[in-house]
Amino acid sequence: MGMRNVVLIGFMGSGKSSVGRKLAGELGLRFVDTDSLIEERTHERIEEIFRDQGEEVFRALEAQTVAEVSGQTGQVIACGGGAVLSPRNVEALKRKGFLVYLKASIPVIYERVKESMERPLLNVSEPKAEIERLLALRERIYERVSDLIVDTTDRSIEEIVDEIKRRLKEMKWESE
Repeated sequence: MGMRNVVLIGFMGSGKSSVGRKLAGELGLRFVDTDSLIEERTHERIEEIFRDQGEEVFRALEAQTVAEVSGQTGQVIACGGGAVLSPRNVEALKRKGFLVYLKASIPVIYERVKESMERPLLNVSEPKAEIERLLALRERIYERVSDLIVDTTDRSIEEIVDEIKRRLKEMKWESE
């Protein structure tokens, strides 16, 4: 039984990719980003899949990718913001993984994502209101499914990674 996975969940802009990459490096694990994996395989950007084929097609691809990566151990997995809205995905990720919710405040999320309009769900006239609406729907789910909640608001990647490492150690996550 390899080392359990550390699965980073949370809203877009909460820092899953940047934190995940550094955390994986420090823990000596592989880093996997489910969105990047989907893009690599379909040769399309996430927003193109959303636009051309719809959210349902994207969610099916995501479920397939999640099922596959969660079958292996020894990874830090960054999931798309909506991945854990599916109970099947949560179940798959929890089987060999430990879910860490990276929580960020609305203003911080907005600041981080407004530069990148490649976020299909925010392609609306009022992105800030849309962030609030989506977060209101998802926050409870993020909190309920996570094993650990780490606030990333106004903190450096180093600080966040250090806190995750410290708390994982306290929770003896490595042992099955």
